[in-house]
Amino acid sequence: MKNQSQAITTLGALGSRELATVQDALEEIQQKFSRGGIPALGGVTALKHFPAREAKLVPLPDFLPPRLAEILKERGMASLYSHQRVSAELARAGKNFVVVTPTASGKTLCYNLPILTALVENPDARAMYLFPTKALSQDQLTELNRWTEKLGDEIRTFTYDGDTPQDARRAIRSRGNLVITNPDMLHAGILPHHTKWERLFENLRYVVIDELHTYRGVFGSHLANVLRRLKRIAKFYGAKPQFICTSATIANPAELAARLIEEDVELVEENGAPAAEKFFVFYNPPVVNPQLGIRRSYLNETRRVARTFLERGLETIVFANSRLATEILVTYLKEDFARLPIGPDAVRGYRGGYLPLERREIERDLRDGRLRGVVATNALELGIDIGSLDVAVLAGYPGTIASTWQRAGRAGRRKGTSAAMLVASSAPLDQFIVQNPEYFFSRSPEHGLINPDNLQILLNHLKCAAFELPLKEEEHFGSLDLLQLCEHLQEVGFLHRSADGWHWVSESYPADAISLRSVSSDNFVIVETTEEPRIVGEVDFTSALETVHEKAIYMQDGQQYHVERLDYDDRKAYVRRCDTDYYTDAIDYTKITIIDTFDSAAAGAAQKNHGEVQVNTQVVGFKKIKFHTHENVGSGDLVLPEQEMHTTAYWLTLPQEFLGRLPYGRTERQDGVNGLAHALQAIATLLVMCDARDLGVSVGENRVEGSQDSGVRSQEQSERLPVSGPESRTPKSETRTPALFEPNIYLYDKYPGGVGFSEPLFRLSETLLENTRRLIENCPCSSGCPSCVGPAGEIGEKGKEVALAILRGLEESSRP
Repeated sequence: MKNQSQAITTLGALGSRELATVQDALEEIQQKFSRGGIPALGGVTALKHFPAREAKLVPLPDFLPPRLAEILKERGMASLYSHQRVSAELARAGKNFVVVTPTASGKTLCYNLPILTALVENPDARAMYLFPTKALSQDQLTELNRWTEKLGDEIRTFTYDGDTPQDARRAIRSRGNLVITNPDMLHAGILPHHTKWERLFENLRYVVIDELHTYRGVFGSHLANVLRRLKRIAKFYGAKPQFICTSATIANPAELAARLIEEDVELVEENGAPAAEKFFVFYNPPVVNPQLGIRRSYLNETRRVARTFLERGLETIVFANSRLATEILVTYLKEDFARLPIGPDAVRGYRGGYLPLERREIERDLRDGRLRGVVATNALELGIDIGSLDVAVLAGYPGTIASTWQRAGRAGRRKGTSAAMLVASSAPLDQFIVQNPEYFFSRSPEHGLINPDNLQILLNHLKCAAFELPLKEEEHFGSLDLLQLCEHLQEVGFLHRSADGWHWVSESYPADAISLRSVSSDNFVIVETTEEPRIVGEVDFTSALETVHEKAIYMQDGQQYHVERLDYDDRKAYVRRCDTDYYTDAIDYTKITIIDTFDSAAAGAAQKNHGEVQVNTQVVGFKKIKFHTHENVGSGDLVLPEQEMHTTAYWLTLPQEFLGRLPYGRTERQDGVNGLAHALQAIATLLVMCDARDLGVSVGENRVEGSQDSGVRSQEQSERLPVSGPESRTPKSETRTPALFEPNIYLYDKYPGGVGFSEPLFRLSETLLENTRRLIENCPCSSGCPSCVGPAGEIGEKGKEVALAILRGLEESSRP
């Protein structure tokens, strides 16, 4: 490749020993990893060189208190980066603003400097920092303590989260003038008890929202409502806080910030920070079976890539997209290094579910250089200080461009040449990215989408707002009719109307029933019973039924546990240590019922729709997958509770008359529809710029009355037909074949009430279908593979051919 050779030439021309190490590792990967496959269909597809960049420095602002200016100079900051100076001036002018610069560009000082200035000038003023995780809060406290050691008792900084001891909470409420917390604690632990926080809310001057780009979809929709409640309480106490946000690079940061705080926001995006040299590599595992389109396992290739860097002494972080993949890679790398002098303990795992003290220990060992490598989920994606790593390896595309850059930015955060390497899986989205690198490197990253007025989310936070302060009829809380919502809450026994407004009368505590991050606030605790019972971790409710069902293999930090019993009522999973050569993967079954159609229109010979649906999902079994070879070595049946939710969906109805004209049998047509659904989901996540896990896919029958009338539905209920892909693992034997095959392909929001994906998909239906056709046409396989319509063994020998015939037929029927 031309770009590749240019990048290697650049590498060779630069002479540092560190750079030579990176170059050696990259050259070895190029040479060694192309063997045994077909180089033209795999290997390095892009090698992008980012040269070092000089800083844009400007003088300190004149309005800084002398003590602050002196401390800055003592810390080697006699001047500021240009974006830090602009931020300080906007804060001084009372503006809300969002800072959008890359990882490790000094965004923290953009809010610390103006807020410390305000607190030095007026020690009675108050500020609140919101971080999406407790780990980030602790990291920021460490940074602020460096300032408070110099500034004295006037700056009283505390973290307030679930780990804060009870005896310290009263002192924080009365004395703290800079409180660091997270949205969950603000929602459940501060706002409902605002009378105890009177001094904070009376004097609340600033609210900082860090990592703004993480507040998209469900989490962002919840946070917007939490901020509505925060502003409402601040107003009650006579305060109007100013908002400062920071974000990684996304396409609409000012719009997202304005949607979250519902006020005007200024944008600071010119980056004045320096940057060290970096290389970004895209690697596609080679095809080993051209007929089936089978590539080498991306997890095995990630293992080899990581080992290549680690063996050269390069400190490496490996990101995986799931807890399961994380534990598999930890197991592999520990096996590799058990035979080397550095030993297996040189590599650790890091993910949600590990206990807090264990995570802090891993972070500390990374900073101090005692660990050579770590395998992590997105728990280490954000700005936690883990020192200066040399290499970031991404096992699979994270699902968004912003997340990819965040993960890549964990290497080379401070100085020196670094490398990032994306190892693509066989998923269609991964294949699209690595085969079209210009899309990634030149395209504006994705938009952050939220829907604060999602009825379920809004109604839940309205309950919290009423608990905190009576609701007045003249108030506004979102765009929906407040009077109508209050009347509904009165009917179900939560509110009582009086002359001065609506009062909370229920004995319940509403904030406890709302999780800001998932469908349920319930977590399952993992209890090991091998010896003395002890808690080894926890799993969120949604994941529990798939990961800790009875007979599952639960993995943590490379240790395997066999799940002996799942206590659904008490939310506990009892496990015993084991040593197996396989892991487990759950099989689920989904049924969709259409409740209401919001809009419908022709899409060529098909019909496109979007509306409200009911989704019923049940885990019905599991597969045993062997390590290393990924063979299916067994299975089992399960009987677990069915989960039900109402959400929104886009669906494409393929009329029976249209499918009947295709020269294929009924089973072949069904296989083609299943393959089409698999590819549609991948392209849909690109168009609405969401994580693939946020968008479910299902194929169901559109029952009709009579063989000729496809437009009259007697019952709009759809049961899943066998769709290949991560969200559809239903065995074909569980699906009945309808008398008339008229399918609906559903793409649905995987959160109750939806967060706004169905309407954009409805609008972009033509683009969705066109890009899906291109994805399938450009795939080199002959009859289907995981990179396009799914493996031929799951979608049939003609699945790919039929899927293309359907798409081409729809395009032809839409032409004038």
